[in-house]
Amino acid sequence: MSNVTYGLGKILCRMIYYGLFRLSVHGRDHIPEQGPIILCSNHISNLDPPLVGLPLTRRVHFMAKEELFKVPVLGYLIRAVGAFPVKRGGVSKESIKTALTLLKQGKVLGIFPEGTRRSQDGAAKRGAAVLALRAHAQVVPVAIVGRYKVFSKLAIYYGEPLDLSDCKDEEGNPSPDLATEKIMQAIQALLDAHGKQS
Repeated sequence: MSNVTYGLGKILCRMIYYGLFRLSVHGRDHIPEQGPIILCSNHISNLDPPLVGLPLTRRVHFMAKEELFKVPVLGYLIRAVGAFPVKRGGVSKESIKTALTLLKQGKVLGIFPEGTRRSQDGAAKRGAAVLALRAHAQVVPVAIVGRYKVFSKLAIYYGEPLDLSDCKDEEGNPSPDLATEKIMQAIQALLDAHGKQS
């Protein structure tokens, strides 16, 4: 994707998110300037992917549901700001390979570990933790607070990077389950601190 397309997509997103949704940004200084990073956010709307990367200077790449790329305007926006498709029914080997390649190149990946929006059981998928452990990437918890309502207030909070080095099983091996739990607790802590439950 060209830098021109990315730049145009970001300009359009800024007009929408800052102008229509009165977006406020908090904790942007928590984002490391270099190295592989996974941004793990709660998920409240199909409009979340562009939002998570919009306030940052580093380009953020996303796994996004394949069907979103077919939605007028939204499809263009998420592709323009660095998303790549994931087929319904699970993350494919191809999408995992793409994600690992991006991380090993020192880039930033955005993931919504809750999976579906507003999941009733709060169950988290292990994908973010598996990728973080395999690529030795830093994980930054993210919380989206508010509603996508015109001229209402929407806020995004970036937390401090998580240390997953202590997430090991009884045999001392990296544990995706413990890492997933730590990631989800950090996201929930941000939501609790700012008055919203996931």
